[in-house]
Amino acid sequence: MPPEAHSAPEPPLIARTQGRVGRITLNRPKALNALTLDMIHAIAAALETWRDDPAVHAVVVDASGDRAFCAGGDIRTLRTQVLDGEHETVEAFFVHEYALNRSIARYPKPYISLIDGICMGGGVGISVHGSIRVASEHAQFAMPETQVGFFPDVGASFILPRLRGEFGMYLGLTGARAGGADACWLGLATHFVPRERMAGLGDALAENGTAALADTATPPPAEQFPALAAPVQVFAGSGVAEIMATLERLGSEWGDTTLAAMRAVSPSALLWTYDLLRQGAHRTLEQCQRAELELGRRATRHPDFAEGVRAMVVDKDRAPRWAAVV
Repeated sequence: MPPEAHSAPEPPLIARTQGRVGRITLNRPKALNALTLDMIHAIAAALETWRDDPAVHAVVVDASGDRAFCAGGDIRTLRTQVLDGEHETVEAFFVHEYALNRSIARYPKPYISLIDGICMGGGVGISVHGSIRVASEHAQFAMPETQVGFFPDVGASFILPRLRGEFGMYLGLTGARAGGADACWLGLATHFVPRERMAGLGDALAENGTAALADTATPPPAEQFPALAAPVQVFAGSGVAEIMATLERLGSEWGDTTLAAMRAVSPSALLWTYDLLRQGAHRTLEQCQRAELELGRRATRHPDFAEGVRAMVVDKDRAPRWAAVV
């Protein structure tokens, strides 16, 4: 008998034109659509192809599966490369990823992300820099890099300081998540569409262009963040130590939970993140990413990065052994 025919593996990214738009679908649902370098190159190539194509009026980015839009970069692979001493390969990933973020931020046509599920790290980089970000009630935005011994990058040091009040510093230091309604309130998302309508929105955009967004739903009331506007001002403190001391003095459930979250992450990453976000408030996107790239060279060589990824992604024991701050 002839050997059984095996179907070709699914491509990790699908780029095609449909009607009036270029459509990009992240297609690694089992890996929560985490970005690989090949995916970054493919997105960049598609955007360049469509930039001057008069038949393409807008770009629509969505994702396979119902768990995640994009959980970030493929940090498991990056950790392996760090341990193997392939530091130039690691840096190349960030160089190309950041270049894609800038290309999205400058794109001359509407760039529309359909975010239904987890949107973290690199997922924020390929969505929030775009002109239109559509979130569902299942969207979860976060920059949890301090939990893996890193810092919010992909231009997050430009994005986060420009959110309401001190919410950017709060999100960056703690890795707290913002649901779809809260993301709209913060400015991370620009439109809200319930999941039941999200599946058909890509086709509607292909047929009608951005006019398909005219009847997007009014987001429900933000769930958590407006009520936190006053206590989050704690994050205006003059340093990580002051913020943590103030949280301890609050004696509230939110203060205790937030303090516990900060104590659980890399102490070095907290310091890197605080300085980066404070400085990012006065920098351009390009300046922010230059600073992120320089810090990334040091952070990926620091033992907390490999240890954090081990604890949170590889072994998943959630018991990292952080290095002392020196």
